[in-house]
Amino acid sequence: MPLAQPKEKIERRLGERLFLKGERSFSPKAGVARRPYPPGQHGKRKTGRGGFSEYGQQLKEKQKVRRIYGIGDGVLKKYFRLARIDGTKPTGEILAGFLERRLDNVVFRLGFAISRSIARHMVSYGHITVNGKRVRQPSFIVKNSDIISIAERSRGKSLFNELNERLKKYTPPEWLEVEREKTEGKIVRMPTLEDIASQQNISLVVEYYSR
Repeated sequence: MPLAQPKEKIERRLGERLFLKGERSFSPKAGVARRPYPPGQHGKRKTGRGGFSEYGQQLKEKQKVRRIYGIGDGVLKKYFRLARIDGTKPTGEILAGFLERRLDNVVFRLGFAISRSIARHMVSYGHITVNGKRVRQPSFIVKNSDIISIAERSRGKSLFNELNERLKKYTPPEWLEVEREKTEGKIVRMPTLEDIASQQNISLVVEYYSR
């Protein structure tokens, strides 16, 4: 399955840091920093060979978004279709909302996990609650005012040993609020395109699926 490919090779192939490896992604040891060219025998030769075509840019952005959120093409296409049907806001903004409001992404954005893959593990193993109820679906879409917490009986696990110290240094996105003492977070507003614009270009994904 494509999503099981080594994370640093994925970043090198796309030519930028997607922060798939937690703290390592921020360090000089990151694969894309040490070897800033595509993997493979001829990777270095491909460096600096002009830009992508319009379709190539759209495809690259679509692949990048898939990798960032750890989802398959079918899931991303489903979110796009739902966003286009909705029609209450621009398609790109609704699509971004679906992606950002996935429970695994929210757990990551709150600072409870150092990567989305670890956040997905936390959710799947029942370590996360939404409004006091255990939720095991990483794809669960949270809503405004939902409260996301570490399950009470999970707080003593080694997985969360350094969480309190990490949260003291962490600032969540503006659409989220963290109660550090309670290790819980709240959705205070819906995420917008501006909240994710620094790392991805959702409009290119919309253009790709609108062809």
